[in-house]
Amino acid sequence: MLVYDIPKTHRAAVYDKPGTISTKIVEVETPEPGPGDVLVRLTHSGVCHSDMGVMENSWRGLPMMVPPTQVGGHEGIGIIHKLGPGSENGRVKVGDRVGIKWVAYACGACAPCLEGKDGVCFNQKISGYYYPGTFQEYALAPANYVTPIPDGLSSQDAAPMLCAGVTTYSALRKCDAKSGQWVVISGAGGGLGHLATQIGARGMAYRIIGIDHGSKENLVKECGAEVFLDITKFDDKTLAAEVKKVTGGLGASAVIVCTAANRAYAQALDFLRFGGTLVCVGMPEGDSKPIEKAFPAVLVTQEWNIKGSAVGNQREALEVLDMAARGIVKTHLKVRKLEELTDVFHEMSEGKMQGRVVLDLQ
Repeated sequence: MLVYDIPKTHRAAVYDKPGTISTKIVEVETPEPGPGDVLVRLTHSGVCHSDMGVMENSWRGLPMMVPPTQVGGHEGIGIIHKLGPGSENGRVKVGDRVGIKWVAYACGACAPCLEGKDGVCFNQKISGYYYPGTFQEYALAPANYVTPIPDGLSSQDAAPMLCAGVTTYSALRKCDAKSGQWVVISGAGGGLGHLATQIGARGMAYRIIGIDHGSKENLVKECGAEVFLDITKFDDKTLAAEVKKVTGGLGASAVIVCTAANRAYAQALDFLRFGGTLVCVGMPEGDSKPIEKAFPAVLVTQEWNIKGSAVGNQREALEVLDMAARGIVKTHLKVRKLEELTDVFHEMSEGKMQGRVVLDLQ
């Protein structure tokens, strides 16, 4: 039986000035796993745009700002170092490599959970929002909700799959497109978008139109997009016309909006063919705005669908990790240290980020 030396304290990055971009490394007490919990020694954590939204309090949908002691992060990979009472059920054991997702805990008993939609559990605990996140060296997690990591997948490649990967995979599964049909990815060169492009093109055989800033063209095409459209070279009307031209005048079967921009949503419906589906993924910051052009008469005559898609469920997490292990999808990433987290957030805020950043916590 494996036994690990566990320190009494460990390093963690907290949002020390909530409402601004600022993190601070502090020493925190290493927790003891309670009933049903496991203690995970984290080795890697992805950095997500959602973390920045929580830190800056820029999402108006959040009920309150986090305290200055909040440990952020929700794409954590690590090794189980200790089991709490009642977690010795055989599902996991000391030494297993597991992941901690955005939804760190799901109740398993509410209406969404009973329908296999645990990603929107009504009683969820969110990693990095009033629940300890993964920007630290040790974290607790429920033994029945950690995600096993395939042996053939490195921890740094696995980390972004726990949010960006499963989120985009779930959205693509909801879009109702069939293999061989056109799907638009808005924000195709971003952290979510470049994974959506790969999953859609290589995992689901969609024909992908990627839309983003021109600086991201090479990345988007490398990820499998058949067509790239530079957002800076079109206005809304000509962009829609170009999508229609590419698709033989019909329009796309689906649009996946991965960018957190209201303008992207305003553009999206004009890309759709008859019976097409808009899937909402990116969460715009600031005051909430309705989707422009979502006129009931047009929705009725065109039979358009508008769907929301959150972070996916446990099954989808396992499936997208398997895709990554088989080489179907690979994150374009940079590995940084915990001490660089504030710099990473500044780069993200300034739109300089291509792909993802993963923190090495070892």
